[in-house]
Amino acid sequence: MIRITIIGSGNVAQHLIKAFTKSEVVEIVEVYSRKKETLASLIEFDKIVNVFEDLKEADLYIIAVSDKSIPEVSKQLPFHNRIVVHTSGAASLDVIDSKNRKGVFYPLQTFSKNKEVDFSTIPLCLEAENTFDFRVLESVAKSISNVVFPINSDQRKALHVAAVFVNNFTNHLYQIGEEICKEHKLPFEILKPLIRETAEKIQTLEPIDAQTGPAKRHDSTTIEAHLEYLTNENQKNIYKILTQSIQNNGKKL
Repeated sequence: MIRITIIGSGNVAQHLIKAFTKSEVVEIVEVYSRKKETLASLIEFDKIVNVFEDLKEADLYIIAVSDKSIPEVSKQLPFHNRIVVHTSGAASLDVIDSKNRKGVFYPLQTFSKNKEVDFSTIPLCLEAENTFDFRVLESVAKSISNVVFPINSDQRKALHVAAVFVNNFTNHLYQIGEEICKEHKLPFEILKPLIRETAEKIQTLEPIDAQTGPAKRHDSTTIEAHLEYLTNENQKNIYKILTQSIQNNGKKL
């Protein structure tokens, strides 16, 4: 068994705890949380610590905290020359204090409280300073996911930016769509089949080939009508920027 300790109690930490609890390869030695009660429903209470000095020896320590907290947390760890990784998509490998061996265990997924995920389908992006440490990370990753990738820091940064576009920005567009629906007393549920079909199409088509709509068709009459209809300046500006971006793709019907 590979003995691991998870440091953190947020969304990522909680989902990792749930996934590792089901693993036959990994044993959770301890979890660090400033407030023990936060994790009491997920793991035995005697495995939760709130003092760094109480951390027991493990094969791997996973820091699952906010990006800005990683350097300080890694600095406070009371040991040397052990494998310490973070779960950030944006933070560099070097934010981990150099007294320990550094790595990255980045799950490429959006995590929300009370929303279960199937970890076996989540891509896990791994990085380590040496082959031995990478093999440890790989064994841990493969115990909970069928999708594991070796990715360096530059690639991970690019992936994280791409993820912001396809997830965070897309979700914001859903919010705008819901606002427009509410304003005109329409249920947002009407759009959900369209959202599902749009997401499903890119499983078999390249995104550029799946693009449809007035911007793709260069339908200036419809575009102008939409812009005239929108009264919210923020919505209007986003519409213009995205329309221009689609038309600049250079691939026309």
